[in-house]
Amino acid sequence: MYGFRPSILNLRQIRRNLSSNTGRSLPTPPDIGILEGPTDWAEAQKWATQFKTENIPKTLVELSFSRSSGPGGQNVNKVNTKATVRCSANAYWIPLWARAALVKSPQYVSSTRSLLVTSTIYRSQSQNIDDCLAKLHALVLSAASASIKNETSEETKKRVEGHQKAQKERNRKEKAQRSAVKQHRSGKAKGGWD
Repeated sequence: MYGFRPSILNLRQIRRNLSSNTGRSLPTPPDIGILEGPTDWAEAQKWATQFKTENIPKTLVELSFSRSSGPGGQNVNKVNTKATVRCSANAYWIPLWARAALVKSPQYVSSTRSLLVTSTIYRSQSQNIDDCLAKLHALVLSAASASIKNETSEETKKRVEGHQKAQKERNRKEKAQRSAVKQHRSGKAKGGWD
C-alpha cells in the first residue's frame, strides 16, 4: 500500500467513465470495521464491484486550483491548471475497513484528516480534475480491496491437493533413487562386487 501507483490503463478507463456519471451517488459500503469472515468478505466484494463501475462526483470532494510548475511557457504562468482534490477520510462512501490503509498512504494529511490528490499532467484544468478523481477512486478501491479475501472454491482445493500428492510422490521417488545411489557407492548394495 505504501508504494501505491495505479496503473495507467485503469486510470484511463476511469477517466473515460467520468463523463458517464449522471449524478448518481456512490454505493454506501457495508458497516463493517474489520473484515473477519466469509460473509464480511462477500459483502465487501459486492460493494467493491459496485464501486468499480461508479465514479466519484465532483460534489463529494473539495476542489482547488493553482498554477502548475514546470515547462509550459506563458500558459503555466497565466492559467491555474493544477487541480487539487481534498476529501475527508471519514466520508460516508469510504469503507471503514479501508480507512486504516488510507491513513498510511502518502495522500493522507493528518492535520485535516483528509486525502489530498493533485494533478499537473495536463494543460487543461478539467482534464486535471478528472485525473485527480480517477486517482482518488483508484486509491480508495485499492485500499478497500487489499483486505478482501476470496473464498477458495472446492475445485481449487482439490486441484491443489492433487498437486501436493504428486509432489510428495516425486519427492519419495527422488529420495529412493538418491538412497540407492548412495548404497551402491558405499558397497552395501546386495550382490556387490565380491
